[in-house]
Amino acid sequence: MGTTTRIPRLLSADSFLERKYRIEKYIKMKDFKIWRSIIKGPVRITTTVAGQITDKAVENYTDKDFEKVEEQERALATLTMVLSPDITQGFREYTSTKALWEALIEVYEGNEDMKESRQDMLRQKFNMFNYIPGETLEAQLQRFTTLTTEMNIYGIFLTKSEINKKLLNALPKS
Repeated sequence: MGTTTRIPRLLSADSFLERKYRIEKYIKMKDFKIWRSIIKGPVRITTTVAGQITDKAVENYTDKDFEKVEEQERALATLTMVLSPDITQGFREYTSTKALWEALIEVYEGNEDMKESRQDMLRQKFNMFNYIPGETLEAQLQRFTTLTTEMNIYGIFLTKSEINKKLLNALPKS
């Protein structure tokens, strides 16, 4: 899950949206500069020679230039630590945090058709939600809460009345 001292890990595609939220919050809490590096992307260290902007040679970097490079390396290291070894294998080619973050979002959130398909599946799951014989009330409530939370994450918003009605109708007769 992650704690204030341990970053949340992305172990599978199933939990990406929840992990994405937790990863973002964790990184912002630990060092907002790292999150800024993920969002803004890599910084080029440049110099102007004869009116032309060119990349600065590493031997000419100032302490401030090295700080920028170190910040980006910390951001990339932090983001790669989020990924399980199995997932890391598919994303090793990314050398900037922005590119890696965008690739993760593209792969695990999918395009608009995939998102729409996921929404349809969640609506169907909600409509079919019912009591499972032998299930405890606590387990049923947990399943229902997980489902409605996932629906909210995917942009499906229901009224309190719809949620309450569905839950009450799904309770066991006893």
